Amino acid sequence: MGRHGTIAGRKAAQDSKRAAIFTKYARAITVAAKNGGDPEYNASLKVAIEKAKSINLPNDNINRAIKKGTGELDGETYEELNFEGYGIGGVAVIVEALTDNKNRTTAAVRSTFDKYGGNLGAPGCVSYMFSRKGVIIIEKTDDLDEDTIMEAALEAGAEDMIVHDDAFEIRTEPAVYTDVHSALTAAGYELLESDIEYVPSMESAPADEHDIKKLKKMIDILEDNDDVQKVHHNCSLDLEEYE
Repeated sequence: MGRHGTIAGRKAAQDSKRAAIFTKYARAITVAAKNGGDPEYNASLKVAIEKAKSINLPNDNINRAIKKGTGELDGETYEELNFEGYGIGGVAVIVEALTDNKNRTTAAVRSTFDKYGGNLGAPGCVSYMFSRKGVIIIEKTDDLDEDTIMEAALEAGAEDMIVHDDAFEIRTEPAVYTDVHSALTAAGYELLESDIEYVPSMESAPADEHDIKKLKKMIDILEDNDDVQKVHHNCSLDLEEYE
């Protein structure tokens, strides 16, 4: 599956980072709830809650995160930050963060890039190599029919479906992402992963195995940072295969 990795690799990565993922998903709910605390009228909040439930985030945590966002509970205010730069070997990297301390997050991201042979750049230095897309992953099983899924996705407004060895990857424009997500959920499909991503339009990879491992380490450390929501890159290799 290229940069998206295998289903087994994704599941293992998700399990190993469960505590950090709880923090990240709660923050995402808080930020989404700023635009209204009722998920029936706030599609991005509805998706954020569904994702949180899929990783078994307790309802108390979900409700507290919503109240923080709507102002019912005094809590941290989070700022959305994007960082762009290059990892070792010229791999383009975008880091999305939600933070209550911009200076702390900026320093941590910069030092991680520096430590592993990367280079944090100015806004726009690599984002031109990516398109913003809704990406929905459904695990391929014997009881799922490719044509039926594609029809449901396209009918809801998706623009494309890519068939991998072990999964269906549905892509949408960001504006209709929540519509497609909701339609597929309502149709009973279990979504392994669903988010708005930076999808690379051109790919790159370090030539040296030592550098590949260094790139993986940099991305792992960035992903482990509580302030970092997501790390996108255009490496053409499946980094889960390199330890």
